[in-house]
Amino acid sequence: MDNSIFGVQDLDVYVVSSIIILFGLAEIIAGYLHRTQRTRSDWIQEVGSFLVLSQLIKPGIVLTVYFGGKYFLPESLHLLGHWSLWLMLPFYILIDDVLQYWYHRSAHEYEWLWKLHRPHHQAEEMGFLVSYRNAALYYLIMPNLWWVGIIVFLGGAKAVAIGLIFKQLIIIGSHSTLTWDSFFYKHKILNPVISLLERIIITPAFHHAHHGKSMADKISDPNGNYGNTFSLWDQMFGTAKFTRQFPTDYGLVNDPKDKWTASYFYPIVTSDKAGSEISKDYKREKTTTPEPAQVELEPNVTYLFCQCGFSKNQPFCDGSHHGSKFKPKPFEVKRKTKARLCNCKHSKTSPFCDDSHLNL
Repeated sequence: MDNSIFGVQDLDVYVVSSIIILFGLAEIIAGYLHRTQRTRSDWIQEVGSFLVLSQLIKPGIVLTVYFGGKYFLPESLHLLGHWSLWLMLPFYILIDDVLQYWYHRSAHEYEWLWKLHRPHHQAEEMGFLVSYRNAALYYLIMPNLWWVGIIVFLGGAKAVAIGLIFKQLIIIGSHSTLTWDSFFYKHKILNPVISLLERIIITPAFHHAHHGKSMADKISDPNGNYGNTFSLWDQMFGTAKFTRQFPTDYGLVNDPKDKWTASYFYPIVTSDKAGSEISKDYKREKTTTPEPAQVELEPNVTYLFCQCGFSKNQPFCDGSHHGSKFKPKPFEVKRKTKARLCNCKHSKTSPFCDDSHLNL
């Protein structure tokens, strides 16, 4: 079966490799290496994760599905091989992307999966290699990687090859320090173009917001903008935030700076840092109390009210909501005031107490 593209075998490998090299060279020329504060641990995790993913995990999953299917379901081999490329390509890439959206979103909403995705958000600066920064197990159970194997088995290898080129161009571009969409924001005449593009594909500003450290900057939304290639799913499921701005602070609040071995090999290897989410003895516990917190609030300051009930800085957020289905609630006051903030998390007027705790 001929799986060449435009008559060239493995053209997708050459193109994806070229995309990576070009972004890498462009970031270097733009002064990335001169400005970067990346540690040795960061480099090991990002470069190592990329190599293992591209050379071992992805090929291993595809080969496992292909030969497993060939052995157990031989009659289904190349079952969809008669489909035209124009049908197979959207079939592959749309299902692939919606699978990735829900997997990524779940990684922020379920504690066990968050711990595997957490290394991705430990990066304190962007760069195209951040897109490959996750625990090894996170990739091994990633549904859209197994979907690649299924499509190849069913006869859609060519669609996968073209789809991967398109996907990698978007993904690498959205993580890169080369924010190509900035050009469109600066020129009013081009605003309609970027307005259309950002409603379809993931732009750097859209994804950088996902990596911002805190919602307090009014730009970041670490618990939103989950899309991988298309922003359609975020818009459809109510998790999109368009600001056309870029955060100044990236990473995690109260990051214990775990060693790369723990971040990458968790849960086989755990952190030796006390209080780390991936340490052996870590246990997330509720910190709510029935009584409201008496606080003094300053005007024109964005406060983040804890809604998950796990913050050690009640009633304010300290980032403990990651790995839950909650995120903090931003609020401001117009003048300096003393207030009672809800600490039971049952108030219907949160962040302010409405005495719901009296009925608990």
